[in-house]
Amino acid sequence: MKLHFHFSVAGFSNTYILGPDEGGDAIIIDPGTLNVALLNIIESNNYYIKNVLLTHAHESHSSGLKTLRKIYDFTVYSGNKQVLDFKSAEVVDGESLDFSGIGVRAIGVQGHSLDSLVYITGSCMFTGDAFGAGVIGTTPNSYARELLITSIKTKILTLERNYLIFPGHGSPSTLEAERITNPALAEK
Repeated sequence: MKLHFHFSVAGFSNTYILGPDEGGDAIIIDPGTLNVALLNIIESNNYYIKNVLLTHAHESHSSGLKTLRKIYDFTVYSGNKQVLDFKSAEVVDGESLDFSGIGVRAIGVQGHSLDSLVYITGSCMFTGDAFGAGVIGTTPNSYARELLITSIKTKILTLERNYLIFPGHGSPSTLEAERITNPALAEK
């Protein structure tokens, strides 16, 4: 399996592609935009986007769906039944999915949004806006902030394995680094 990264200036968001080494059906995570650079990554690796995973439905993570649909026939997976004008297969906390041999586990982490999910596959964790290198996601109020922190502490930080963290915005990190250095997660 290969992991590809694309940063979009529109929304300052990260998009990730998971696909087989030799090409074939691939997964795109959080397509905030679909531009020539991202399309080149997909096409130069002989990928066909079959599945789209959304960590949450905010436009900086989903607006590329419109252009993507003009090229590929895919299924959207998210914490909602619909995102923009797209029907979505609703993913729930703890659900395990299989995409052409790529196993993915979803963990619900409400707080940044009601539909926020973290996806884990292999040693990779795709966190969307739940948290990233030294930060947690923005929240609309103090209750949502506490909900987000509690979700991360009880559902993510308790995982025994050290994962590579790939956030929706910003640079990658590791779960161990976030356990030790993330100031929001060190709060009592």
